[in-house]
Amino acid sequence: PLMTITYAVGVNSPTNLWQMVQDYTENTESSFVSYIPTFIQTAEERIYNTIQIPALRKTATGTLTLNNQYLTLPTDWLGTFSLQLIYPSGVGTFLLNKDAEYMREAFPDATVTGTPTHYGQFDQNTLVLGPTPDQNYTAQLSYYYYPASIVTAGTSWLGDNVQNVLLYGTLREAYLYLKGEEDLINYYEQKYQEGIALLKVLGEGKNRRDVYRSGQNRVPVT
Repeated sequence: PLMTITYAVGVNSPTNLWQMVQDYTENTESSFVSYIPTFIQTAEERIYNTIQIPALRKTATGTLTLNNQYLTLPTDWLGTFSLQLIYPSGVGTFLLNKDAEYMREAFPDATVTGTPTHYGQFDQNTLVLGPTPDQNYTAQLSYYYYPASIVTAGTSWLGDNVQNVLLYGTLREAYLYLKGEEDLINYYEQKYQEGIALLKVLGEGKNRRDVYRSGQNRVPVT
């Protein structure tokens, strides 16, 4: 069914983005409109797999359990940034990441316990620890995940901060569905890539800098 839409400028809500896609494509046909959420979510996924931004990072606190060499991952986990063990004193230390083969060779006997120093990817749902914990430890997992889509959440970091990337990414998907003119698809892809380049400067440049360590950007004066 068609959505009831109130027009507003910007793409910082699904209602606005829905309307802009219809306006740009000049298409309100019911089956096309019903696929707009898919266009949006496909564009979001493409962006999230192209650029690392702080909005993709999440932290969860759990427990490394006595005599259990495995740690179950959160259901929305996609990739690990780091795993930190927190001692009872409150002091933390980061575990070293190794592949599963290394873990099997370095810690072949799961009954040998100690303070975990390493972890590896066991399967899509589990990390394996080495050595097996000799007591319960608090652990903090920093990991990569997909934020809730603007379609379901009503707002998103992309919609609030990089509207052009989300808009042109969605329009590209919409025109692919419509089997639109190649020149127009290429135009929207070009605008999308321009936005991605700027987002890359933000997500993988400015967000990774520290003025104290790196200094501020300076333009040479002649």
